[in-house]
Amino acid sequence: KLTAVLTYHVVAGKVMAADVRAGKVKTVQGSELTIATAGGVMVDKSKVTKTDIVADNGVIHVIDTVLMPK
Repeated sequence: KLTAVLTYHVVAGKVMAADVRAGKVKTVQGSELTIATAGGVMVDKSKVTKTDIVADNGVIHVIDTVLMPK
């Protein structure tokens, strides 16, 4: 179950904040998340609070809640 939760927070590729568009994105876990950009970026019901933290294996964007797979 932990693996499912963690991979639910990951999308493939290097996505910078400037590249984010409203719509659906597929997670590594296999489910879809809904991205909204009006009034700040939201991932499902989670607000993106920090963006573009570059790591060795990708880019991190911080959200304010834990997403749970459906």
